[in-house]
This record gives sequence, C-alpha cells and structure tokens, in this order.
Amino acid sequence: MKGSKNRAKARIKVARQHARVADRRRDWHHKTSTQIIRDNQAVYVEDLAVSGLARTRLAKSIYDAGWSAFVNMLEYKAVKHGRHFGKIGRFEPISQVCSACGVKDGPKPLQVRQWTCRACGAVHDRDENASKNILAAGRADRLNASQSAGKTRARVPAQRVEAGSHLDGHPAVVGIPGLQAVERVKGPSTWR
Repeated sequence: MKGSKNRAKARIKVARQHARVADRRRDWHHKTSTQIIRDNQAVYVEDLAVSGLARTRLAKSIYDAGWSAFVNMLEYKAVKHGRHFGKIGRFEPISQVCSACGVKDGPKPLQVRQWTCRACGAVHDRDENASKNILAAGRADRLNASQSAGKTRARVPAQRVEAGSHLDGHPAVVGIPGLQAVERVKGPSTWR
C-alpha cells in the first residue's frame, strides 16, 4: 500500500538493484572504451538514430546498451590519448553497399543477416560488411579533411595578456591571483 514501510523498503531495494546495474554498465563502458582507444590509432563509429531504433522490437536492448554514453566515452578518451575519432553519418547506406565492389544492393530487413551481392556474387555477413564500410567511409572522410585542412585558415586563440580589461581601466588579471608570485619549475618525470 502507498505510504507503508514495506513499500518504502521495497522501493529502496529496487533502487539499489537499478544502481548496481547502472554501475556495472558504466564500468563495462569505461573498460571497453579504454581498451579500444589504447589498441587503435583511429576509431570510427556510426551515428545511430537511437530514438528510431527504440521504436522497434529491439527497444529494450538499445536502451540497455547505453550507446550514446559509450560513444561519448570513446570520443573524450580519443582526444585524451591523441587518437583520431570519427563519426559516420546515420544516413550512409553502410549495410546496403557491397564492401567488395561498392554496388548499392538496396535496403534489407533486420532479419536478413547474410546476403549475396548481385553484381559480384560475394556473400556478406551484414555486420562485417557494415564494419568494413564504416572503416572505408571513416578513412575517406579523414583523408578529405586532411587534404582540405591546408586550404582553410586555422583559428588562433587570443593571447593570455589580451584576455580583457575592466571597465574602470585596470587590466584584467591573468591566471590565479594567489599563484602568480609562486613559480615552480618541475623537472622531467621519472615514471613511465
């Protein structure tokens, strides 16, 4: 019954179980994303329409996986470790294109896990073919970005002394005021 002590105890038990599941999922995300980033120089993912997939019979699996949290972890860990991270657009037909010859074979329902290309006769596993196409699209996107990088001007951040000034004419203080007088010179790190 509402308001009873047994209901409150049961609510706390359920909340603990949900928190335990969330902690395990977050732990798995951290461990797996760290492993992927450490093992690879470049990581490419497809920008999935999670809200669209959640309207199918896969809804529980999609929400349970925590895809956006996992992709966000991959992204910030790639920046942290100096790796390249790329997202492939959700409208790319990666599961419809033959990775061997490049012919678009048309949309297929999710039940179709293997298919044969009409042009070259190659037999494809749906997920392996999609992963090959994601890798190719990511590499092409990275190559195009690096070639066009020299044609555009790079942004230059403002110098720290030009951070701004107060309205009364006094210059703005750069850095943390209490730590300006103390400068520490740190030697080379001895740990690896």
